[in-house]
Amino acid sequence: MKRKKVVVAMSGGVDSAVTAAILKNDGYEVIGITLQIWQEHSDQGKHGGCCSLGAVEDARRAASKIGIPHYVLNFRDYFANKVIDNFISEYRRGRTPNPCVECNRSVKFEELLRHAEELGADYLATGHYGRIRFNESSGRYELLRAVDKNKDQSYALYTLTQYALSRTLMPLGHLENKHATRKIAADLGLSIANKPDSQEICFVPKDGYVKFLQEKAPDTLKPGKIVNLEGVEIGEHNGIANYTIGQRKRMPSGHSAPLFVLGLDADTNTLIAGRDEDLYAEGFEADTCIWSAVEKLEGPTSAWCKIRYNGTVSKVMLNNSEFAGKIVARFETAQRAVTPGQSAVFYGGDDEEAGEVVLGGGIISKRTTMNLHANAAN
Repeated sequence: MKRKKVVVAMSGGVDSAVTAAILKNDGYEVIGITLQIWQEHSDQGKHGGCCSLGAVEDARRAASKIGIPHYVLNFRDYFANKVIDNFISEYRRGRTPNPCVECNRSVKFEELLRHAEELGADYLATGHYGRIRFNESSGRYELLRAVDKNKDQSYALYTLTQYALSRTLMPLGHLENKHATRKIAADLGLSIANKPDSQEICFVPKDGYVKFLQEKAPDTLKPGKIVNLEGVEIGEHNGIANYTIGQRKRMPSGHSAPLFVLGLDADTNTLIAGRDEDLYAEGFEADTCIWSAVEKLEGPTSAWCKIRYNGTVSKVMLNNSEFAGKIVARFETAQRAVTPGQSAVFYGGDDEEAGEVVLGGGIISKRTTMNLHANAAN
């Protein structure tokens, strides 16, 4: 019987290396591929995080130790067009983007999957912590949260289509915790067994995203007015890209209560400030919605929702908007710092523990405020 062939996206980290080793041990014909995505202007090339030159060498050594072929694909231009351009565009709109979500959607599970198929692979595998299963009742593939909820990455994977889910393997989603991953790596003698997890945006230099925007989009860093909810000027900001919803740092002092960022108006280059209690929203609107476990939203739907990667889930009621691809969500309990540009991901289930299946998600476009005067912050 012919062995199934799988391409493993090897980032140079321990997760993808262990993924390759597990699949080889399971009898797959495994090919390791690393994407060259760092930009020529970046100082990340040699020592940066995911997919930097140093990471490529780590992936190559791991593949050799595991005993699989390894190749490097030049994705620099594609990555720049799909991920970096979107990152800059979102800041120009006064939003806070999540580039990892876009990278997963367009780079890994569209373009890399296409390359894997050209190599005759049956599957693409990644080191993500998530689970995939086929639901016989619905006839749909489902993305589930990882067994280890502390490492779960389903939030950043909600954009996977039914086709991508049908051709993807994520063996680490079934492991008890990250310690189990590192133990497998250590038992295999991989030098990256204790390599720290990458924490930063891969294309952003060590001195931060603002430095990156100073070079690529200086228009996002023009000084402008800070106004309160009544529209009265109370200070000056040093560029809206320096701020995100809920931020207190670099806000005017000397007021009766601490001030926080409530909203960013890119059209007028204005920052709206207010009190902490003004940050709470009763809901939000989201666009570019993608549905996963369900084909579409059928009327009012109760779900669990995450509005940021490291956030906790909260109960929401979802309704279709009058506009295609948009939804309106209302929280059961008001939530703090709902941020346009961030993803909202919805999970099915009657309670938090049962809410493991990803229903779908979208990009937050507007928050529904509790304070009528705070509409200026949307």
